[in-house]
Order: sequence, then structure tokens, then C-alpha cells
Amino acid sequence: MIPTPNIQQEIEPLLIELLNHEVYKSITTLDDLQKFLEHHVFAVWDFMSLLKALQIELTCVSLPWVPKGNPSTRKLINEIVLDEETDQDQNGNPASHYELYLEAMQECQSDTTRIEQFVKLLHQGIGVESALNQIDIPESVKEFVLFTFSVIDTKEPHKIAAAFTFGREDLIPEMFTVLVKDLNDKLPDSLDKLVYYLNRHIELDADVHGPLAMRMIDELCGDDIDKWNDCVEISKKSLEKRIVLWDGILQSIKNAEVHMV
Repeated sequence: MIPTPNIQQEIEPLLIELLNHEVYKSITTLDDLQKFLEHHVFAVWDFMSLLKALQIELTCVSLPWVPKGNPSTRKLINEIVLDEETDQDQNGNPASHYELYLEAMQECQSDTTRIEQFVKLLHQGIGVESALNQIDIPESVKEFVLFTFSVIDTKEPHKIAAAFTFGREDLIPEMFTVLVKDLNDKLPDSLDKLVYYLNRHIELDADVHGPLAMRMIDELCGDDIDKWNDCVEISKKSLEKRIVLWDGILQSIKNAEVHMV
């Protein structure tokens, strides 16, 4: 058995930096929360693109259908797609996690204009980078999304899976637990939809998706040490880009405070 790198150990310093980021404590008003949501929604959207990229690479989504890849891996990714693309809202109605997030933004009176403009441009057939350049968003958001798509564009399943697993699924439960802690106490306005979204992700990712994604990494990398090293590199870069995104949100909140003074 070839010794493989311990990805969790390799990325631990970045995880600690991310989970102790100042941005969490900076969200003390509804305006602060709105800024966070308006940045973060692009990460929610591009997460779905990472997921669908894995489905394209690991399952057959073209005609005529033919068996593709490992049946166990197909099952893993299709189970995650089912939950992420067609979960349910608080009333039991089908909704993707992206749609749940938009509802939470609307409840918080966040501005959804930019993400909606972006998705509209994509519907018109405009590419991701061009669409990002046509809307008024911070460079930190562009950098985050463009990194995601640079990984997707490799069309290498183990790299996409690394970004998906260690940059998202394995990270989100801890990250959202920090965010949701005392959220209603800090912000007295009703945040039922946002808290539902956060808790739903904590529940699914910690108990279901995280373990499934870890198994997927094991199956995709096997005994290939080069693939494991790729996963370490992609995982680190994914967390670095998340820190850049959080830095951008923090700066936006601080800038608003200065203007208020």
C-alpha cells in the first residue's frame, strides 16, 4: 500500500485560520449580515456547478446511456445531487439549496439583484467570466468563482472532488456552526429561513454528504500518489480562496462602518 498524504493534517492550519476569521464576529447588525449574504451567494451558486461537474465526469448524462465509471461512485454523487438540487424547504416543498438561500436573502432584505443578473446572463449563453465582468461585484467574489471554474475546467474528477470535499462539504458544518451560533441573539429580526438553511447544511454535510464525499475521494485516488498530492494542492487553494472571500466581506463591512461615522 502506497503511503498517501493526510489531507486533513495538511490543510489544518488553513482551516484554523478560516474558522477563526474575524468576519464571523463582525456580523452584528442586519446590514452586516446582508453584505455577507450578497457576497456568499456566489459561493452557494458555484457549489452547484462543482457538484454538477462531478456528476458529468462520474456518471452518464448523455445519450445514448452507457454505464460509466464505478457504480459505487455513481451512487455517491447521485445521492448528493438529489439532496442539493432537490431538497425541501421548511414547508416540505422541493427546492435546491441555492433557491433556499435566495429565499433566506429575501427574508433578510438582502439585495439579490447581482446574483440574479449573473444567472440571467448565463441563461443567455454568456460565459461565466464574461458574465462576472458585466456585473458590479467585488474582486474577491470573482476570484473565488473563477478558481472554482479553473478546477472544473481540468475535467479531472479527483481534482474537482478535492475542491468539492475539502473546500466545501468537509468544511461547511464547522464553518456554518460558527456562523449560526447565537445568530438570532445578535440579530433580533426573524431569520428563520437563513437559520433553516444553515442548519440543514450542517446536518446533511456532517452526517451524510461529508462521509460520502470522503469515500468518493478514496475511490477516485486509490493508490495513485500523484492524485493524492493533487488533492492536497487543490484543497489548500480552495481554502485560501475562501479566506480571500471572507477578507472581502470583512472589508465591505468595515468600509460601511467608516462611511456611517
